[in-house]
Amino acid sequence: MSLKDFFIALSENQFLNNNAKKYGLKMGAASVVAGTNIPEIIESIKELNSHGISCTVDNLGEFVHDKSEATVAKEQILDLIEAIHQNGVNAHISVKPSQLGLDIDYDFCYENLKEIIALADQYHIFVNFDMENYDRLQPSFDLLEELSQDYQNVGTVIQAYFFRAKEDIEKYKNYRLRIVKGAYKEPSDIAYQTKEEIDRNYIDLVEYHLLNGKFTSIATHDHNIINHIKKFIADHQISKEKYEFQMLYGFRRDMQIELAKEGYNFCTYVPFGQDWYGYFMRRLAERPQNLELVVKQIFNKRTNALIGVAAAGFTIGRLTKRKK
Repeated sequence: MSLKDFFIALSENQFLNNNAKKYGLKMGAASVVAGTNIPEIIESIKELNSHGISCTVDNLGEFVHDKSEATVAKEQILDLIEAIHQNGVNAHISVKPSQLGLDIDYDFCYENLKEIIALADQYHIFVNFDMENYDRLQPSFDLLEELSQDYQNVGTVIQAYFFRAKEDIEKYKNYRLRIVKGAYKEPSDIAYQTKEEIDRNYIDLVEYHLLNGKFTSIATHDHNIINHIKKFIADHQISKEKYEFQMLYGFRRDMQIELAKEGYNFCTYVPFGQDWYGYFMRRLAERPQNLELVVKQIFNKRTNALIGVAAAGFTIGRLTKRKK
């Protein structure tokens, strides 16, 4: 099993996820999750805003298979929208359809999303549909298409590891889109498997949307790709109002601040909540470099992925011991 497969498997383990909620933000997760409640997340947003950085906020949640859980998640997001408005911070919302009931009932999820989007629209706040695994891909696009008939403050994500990504980005070019590489394990008949293939497709998608799309969120921590895109933007004289760079909270903070200082629009993806475990493990799975970046945040010195694996293993061991 590869390191990526290992962390993806951990992210999908409901037993560990449930225990992680009890254990709290330990052994590194606190460095990439910006708080567990709305007052904490608002303070994190204010701090980022002070550096000229906007935010997209994710109310974390995994394994939602009950309508009551989805309703609680919806209410939390509505409260978050109210807090963003009342505090006047520069932030918008990222939502996961599965958290709002997609795996339970499509129409139920639609109504939950509609309520969120309607309130956000009232306050001129954008709502981004996060994309999840392949089984949820088309239903999420369907929700986007239906809701965008009545609301214009919606957009979504294109995942570069899918073969269908080029077709999707062409179809949805008139939406605000975040371009990512992809954080789930998908089979080789529907998704690229190597870093080289994914990176190449990622760059092609970003360039296409910069030239043809409404607005592009360039979501990557890879400085080589960022430098390539910066040159592409300059060569094609693309307006700064057409794009932003985007990174995850807790990763490459110095680069985030530097890009904002250089005058680029920059947005940090800011997760919060008790349900941090699955998100954290997928971030470690995405790229080995992410593991190293987290370890640097914890120890504040150069180290290697082995220390990070040991830290993750220690956390998992503590979780299972507490269960016994």
